[in-house]
Amino acid sequence: MIEIKDFSYKYKKGKDMVFDHFNLELSAGHVYGLLGRNGVGKSTLIYTLMGLLQPRTGFVTIDGMNASERYAELLRDCFLVPEEFELPACTLEQYIKYTSPFYPNFSQTDMERNLRLFNMEGNPNLKALSMGQKKKVFMCFALACNTKYLIMDEPSNGLDIPSKEQFRQLVKTGMRPDRTIIISTHQVGDVESLIEEVVILEKNRLLLQQPVKRICEVLRFGVNDENPLYKQEFAGGYFTVTKNETGEMSPMRLELLFNAVLLNDDIAKLF
Repeated sequence: MIEIKDFSYKYKKGKDMVFDHFNLELSAGHVYGLLGRNGVGKSTLIYTLMGLLQPRTGFVTIDGMNASERYAELLRDCFLVPEEFELPACTLEQYIKYTSPFYPNFSQTDMERNLRLFNMEGNPNLKALSMGQKKKVFMCFALACNTKYLIMDEPSNGLDIPSKEQFRQLVKTGMRPDRTIIISTHQVGDVESLIEEVVILEKNRLLLQQPVKRICEVLRFGVNDENPLYKQEFAGGYFTVTKNETGEMSPMRLELLFNAVLLNDDIAKLF
């Protein structure tokens, strides 16, 4: 379990608190979608989870261990795929040889399977790869490490359309009951089918945290429905969010939900 309690953070040159006495709990075995506007603190939260930023007040614990202490037994069970990263000037085999020992559950079999999902073969020099190819290799390695906690910041950026579907297959293949995956993204359409629980941040607070199943029990996502709580125009009319009064569940539209919750405070109050 990840527990964030009374968490406050402010950058030295910032005027405002990014978080102020913020609380959040994430349990094992789920894929979380971490959503919010630019500057709301998603990356701050992610880097604090990895112990790379220190809380001003409160604490962040993973499996009861203080993330700020960066214990070796915790770090070997956590992996971060940041939005921007560099890979060393070496071959993929060399990278695996020198990096995989830090992760005792790393599987070469899983690594090879993951690469096949992206139609990648051989032993390329990492520096010679394009940004999209580097991201594929890094995500393949991240999943092959089989850590309990996998955090990805904008993982679909830099991937072309076929690669985004391959990415979704990669995550589905790598999910297991004791693994927690957190995906922070603005590209909600790329991860909509993966998300099991939605976490929306807004202005220093947790605006919504609900499983997808519960969201679809409470809300209906339709087209041109009457008496909408929120509507979003498109060429043929309006996408709408209404109360689900029939009990029949519609597929969740993540972008529509995000915009609706941000622009109508009453929607979050329904849960």
